[in-house]
Amino acid sequence: MAKNPQTKLTVFVWSGKDRRGNIIKGETEGPNPAFVKSALRRQGISPNRIRKKPKPLFSIGSTIKPKDITIATRQISTMIAAGIPIAQSYHAVARGHDNPKMQELFDGIRQEVESGTSLSVVLAKYPLHFDRLYRALVAAGEESGTLDALLDKVATNMEKVEAIKSKVKSAMFYPIAIVVVAVVVIACLLIFVIPQFEDLFLSFGGQLPSLTQVVVDASRWFQAKWYYAIGGAVGATLFIGFTYKRSTRLQFLVDRITLKLPVFGSVIQKATVARFARTLATMFGAGVPLVDSLESVANATGNRVYYNAIIGIRNDVSTGRPLHAAMTQTGIFPNMALQMVETGEESGELEAMLDKVADFYEREVDDAVAAISSLIEPIMIVFLGVTVGTVVVAMYLPIFKMAAVF
Repeated sequence: MAKNPQTKLTVFVWSGKDRRGNIIKGETEGPNPAFVKSALRRQGISPNRIRKKPKPLFSIGSTIKPKDITIATRQISTMIAAGIPIAQSYHAVARGHDNPKMQELFDGIRQEVESGTSLSVVLAKYPLHFDRLYRALVAAGEESGTLDALLDKVATNMEKVEAIKSKVKSAMFYPIAIVVVAVVVIACLLIFVIPQFEDLFLSFGGQLPSLTQVVVDASRWFQAKWYYAIGGAVGATLFIGFTYKRSTRLQFLVDRITLKLPVFGSVIQKATVARFARTLATMFGAGVPLVDSLESVANATGNRVYYNAIIGIRNDVSTGRPLHAAMTQTGIFPNMALQMVETGEESGELEAMLDKVADFYEREVDDAVAAISSLIEPIMIVFLGVTVGTVVVAMYLPIFKMAAVF
């Protein structure tokens, strides 16, 4: 019985007896239980139970991450270069992956490729996992017959981009973590510690120091209205997150403010320029026209300010304007990047120059993150000490005042 390439295959678990009467169990892929039963009988197995393999209710790592796509892309590139058909390559990667979501995704791609659909068209049905840049490079590879080489370029580009993202996140994680710790510690002091001191203060009589009174009032309010504070914080976070995803104006405003932050703004700008240069070099080197490349690059920057600027650059380039001139007009690209792009256009080595720009700013991000890490730690420790210390001092001021009186 031949498999119809358009038939959706399912994994079935079964139990039965072999020719010697031994009870055995296993898993078999097939379109339906009848097909699995027939296949088992041809192997000399008498099945007594066949059922669809249940999906796990909880699965660690069940979310598809960019790293998963990157590794799988590299594997598929290697297999295609070795002469293994595309559909078979996707099937092998799916079967060898522990993540059920990845198995489902790549099996779906394999089935559609087997039915005769081109890979770039199939990937367009999964925009959440394969962006416009990825699909454009795959389409260029299919047209030129160099799909393995371009998939390798895709994987390299994704690795570079994810490395930059990771470095920026690591630079911002520490201060955010310290602020969260400070908030949690202060909340615990307001709820559990200060009420104990308040009873002691009431027994003193007299007027409390101003700082102590402020802390006591804050504790009373937080104990009475804690649900307002927590609910307001959670509600505001959800509202901002919901609005941010759907409002391009808010995205532009937030990204614009982020780029102007002291220290961090410079790191984010360098990371975005590096991502722009690396992605454009990859697209241009793959033979994708510059105008089409810029549209994909705009989506890959991850910054609404640069997205709007690059769309404007694309419009200018489509009218015949040089790339460096269009970039200069935006006012958001560093002079070094502009000079390198101009040199690349004049010498006909634009791809090489863009790669050099990406390498330079990736090193700049590395150095900046290292510098921030060495400076931010003592600063945040001081911040945490001053914040918590203020509350502690406020609690002991009445004791000091009473000791001075006696």
